[in-house]
Amino acid sequence: MAFVVLLIPCFVIGTDVASSCQNADDFVGASSPGDIVIGGLFAVHSEMLHPEEDPIKPVIQNCAGFEIQVFLQTLAMIHAIETINNSTLLSGVTLGYEIYDTCAEVTKAMASALRFLSKFNSSEDAVEFKCNYSNYIPRVKAVTGASYSEVSMAVSRLLALQLIPQVSPASSAEILSDKIRFPSFFRTIPSDFHQTRAMTRLICESGWNWIGVIATDDDNGRFALESFGVQAMANNVCIAFKEMLPAYLSDSTFHTKVDRAIEKIVKETRVNVIVVFMRQFHVLKLFKKAIERNVNKIWIASDNWSAAVKISTIPNIRHLGTVVGFGFKSGDISSFQEFLRNLHKKPTENNKFLHEYTMLLSVCAHLEYHDFQSCIANQSQDDLLENDGSKPQIWKDDFLNANIEPGFIHSTILAVYAIAHAIKGQCKDRDCKDPSAFTPWELLEELKKVIVIDNGKEVKFDSNGDMSSSYDVLLWKEIDGHMEIITMAEYDAEKGGFIFEDEEKKKDFLALKKVQSTCSQHCRPGQVKKITESPHTCCYECVYCPENHYSNQTDMDYCYRCNNKTYWAPINSTTCFRKAVYFLAWTDWFAIFLLLLSAFGVVLVLSICVIFTKKLDTPVVKASGGLTVCYIILFSHFLIFLSTVFFIDVPTEFKCKTRQALFGISFTLCISCILIKSLKILLAFSFDPKLQNFLKCMYKPVPAVLTCTGIQVIICTFWLIFSTPFVNQNFSIPRTIILECNEGSIVAFGIMLGYIAALAFICFIFAFKGRKLPENYNEAKFITFGMLIYFIAWIVFIPVYATTFGKYLPAVEIIVVLISNYGILCCTFLPKCYVIIYKQETNTKSAFLKMVYTYSSKSAGSVAVSQVSLDSKSSSLRATITDPCKTENDSVNGNCHFQVPGQQLIKGKVLPKNAARTMVRKRVSSI
Repeated sequence: MAFVVLLIPCFVIGTDVASSCQNADDFVGASSPGDIVIGGLFAVHSEMLHPEEDPIKPVIQNCAGFEIQVFLQTLAMIHAIETINNSTLLSGVTLGYEIYDTCAEVTKAMASALRFLSKFNSSEDAVEFKCNYSNYIPRVKAVTGASYSEVSMAVSRLLALQLIPQVSPASSAEILSDKIRFPSFFRTIPSDFHQTRAMTRLICESGWNWIGVIATDDDNGRFALESFGVQAMANNVCIAFKEMLPAYLSDSTFHTKVDRAIEKIVKETRVNVIVVFMRQFHVLKLFKKAIERNVNKIWIASDNWSAAVKISTIPNIRHLGTVVGFGFKSGDISSFQEFLRNLHKKPTENNKFLHEYTMLLSVCAHLEYHDFQSCIANQSQDDLLENDGSKPQIWKDDFLNANIEPGFIHSTILAVYAIAHAIKGQCKDRDCKDPSAFTPWELLEELKKVIVIDNGKEVKFDSNGDMSSSYDVLLWKEIDGHMEIITMAEYDAEKGGFIFEDEEKKKDFLALKKVQSTCSQHCRPGQVKKITESPHTCCYECVYCPENHYSNQTDMDYCYRCNNKTYWAPINSTTCFRKAVYFLAWTDWFAIFLLLLSAFGVVLVLSICVIFTKKLDTPVVKASGGLTVCYIILFSHFLIFLSTVFFIDVPTEFKCKTRQALFGISFTLCISCILIKSLKILLAFSFDPKLQNFLKCMYKPVPAVLTCTGIQVIICTFWLIFSTPFVNQNFSIPRTIILECNEGSIVAFGIMLGYIAALAFICFIFAFKGRKLPENYNEAKFITFGMLIYFIAWIVFIPVYATTFGKYLPAVEIIVVLISNYGILCCTFLPKCYVIIYKQETNTKSAFLKMVYTYSSKSAGSVAVSQVSLDSKSSSLRATITDPCKTENDSVNGNCHFQVPGQQLIKGKVLPKNAARTMVRKRVSSI
């Protein structure tokens, strides 16, 4: 069972509906019979007239505002169908068409769509209600159109009931790609997603981020605004204001909202770029008002009006600023242009649009170009009907060609050819002269896989029903006093980039960058954006990047941190710099000075070695412990001087490990040998039997030196194994890296130095006790001075080393090493060298023994030395000592008290004269 809806829509002329509307064919704008009929929906008029009487009746009214550009699209559809019929594409099957005027109104478009749904060959134009339309044959097999997305959305939902394919050459709303809601919708243009992305790309590449948007308050405008807003947000572009204008010119608030939009544009002085998503007649009204207010901006045009000649020819349009927009990619339309030249030969009986156009030419022919356009746009169908036949017909040959928008013409022709190729696919094994040979839904499936050759390239619909193609970037440029619309570049929707044909056009593109449209000034490299209280992220202050941070691009949201400690950046920097690496280099003047001191020390050591070797048998050399001990001490001094070399130049693992160990072991060896010497001196001149026995037990030179030095070797070995020194990069000084040796363990370093200090202290005690020895032999006194120099140097070193940093830190340790080494070396050997070189007369055995006896006699207190004679040949000692006991104050009974050097009187013991002599001989012979 089926319900039948009778459709008899018609134009109403005047007020008498019955007399005007005789049948439904009066509703058709242009038609031609054929085996297969294709429907067409185009907004040939910009608005539908609304009656003022009350009540309002459900009657479709006449329209006003003849749109030349859309009229050309209807002609493009007719031309494409005629070309196909005259070709072999469909092999004898002819295409017919029924084209309806939507007047940019959804209501009127729905009435046309209902007629498309009516059953084929039905005398009553009835639409049957069915649960299953699989075998239903409607009046048309496919539909081309509509002109606007809002209309296409409504029509597509209705056509989807029978899955009649709809191919639009102009509806670009992104939502129409949704195949669930619009399963039968196709288009030969890209969706607004690509257009808004292209606009955002243009804005970003031009350096703009503070823009305004004006759109029509309809589905197309709202969806375009939403899509653009998403793209803008993703690319840090802020929308300063959004203005929505009523979709219909008949809206009573239209002019008020246009004035408000212009006022907003004038008020926002920092906004110099306006994006416009509107229909052509809306833009026309807006621009006329903007010219009156002397508005000069950059206008980014949507595909609806980017190539609109009627707008580009507005008087004083050049005062409006620069218009750059995106138009659909055009192709070869030369055959269509030829079709237009012969259009005046075409009959107008079945083409009401053409008939209306010829009447408009007659009415407006006397006017200039732009006024002629305005006259055509402002004439209503009612006015033309009143003047029909009252004026002679005039034809303007070039007017239509001058108003062609190539992108729309090309996409319309492409839509017809896509449908034709799909019909060809269905007619391979069917007799398509029979309209019932196939149903619309079968054609729909064929259309999904159709391939059309366009300009030598294969094009087809994608899964969303969109035909991926590029955009032409159009620039309105004044040439010879006239505003011309030129193709500046091509935008590749797939790759998302601009392609320029030549350098001249690229210069036009670069010229756009001279215009500033930002909420804030661009932050230069070295600066970063600091968001203010404004809700927009494009409004900010520019602050310098802090130290060790940088920015290398304009308008950066954050500064990059120098990602390595080896780099640094000053405030307001655009890059990071490698930190200067410092260390105590060979070429440093202070290092050279210290090396010279070390070299002098080495020379001094070698000189002393030569002197002692030459004077090997002299008493001074023998009294110093012999040549072997001297060589060991001098060798240790040499190693100490040598260790300073490892403190200079680039630190390495080897240097860091070697320098402290070499110094510590060498210095310990030196102190150990001097300690043995001090012990020997104290043993030689000690007259206390208990102390003498203790010192004799301690005095074992070789084991003592090996033990003392071995302990230090063990300390250094454990240090190097468990916490070895290593090369360290010190970043404590800004912009600088100090290469230094980290000692690994401060505790181990302290133990090493503490052990040396302990040996030095013991040596100091022993030497201090023997400080009153003979003048030319008083080595203990000089050892004492040497140890004092060592203690003072290292006591001062500790706080200085702890508070010093930088590349001269190793120099501090070198200085203290040199001071202590020079102090011990000079105090130990220079007095002896002085005696050997300048007092050779005292460097004899006889002179030496004489001094010892003199010292011993003086130290005895009660023993007076009367004579000391020495036989140099027999080396025998002859001494005649006057008995001090013969004096009055001496002890009685031939006895005398004897005072031991450096000791108290030996009380309770009375030494006879022979015993005193014997004790002196023993001390002398021990030396």
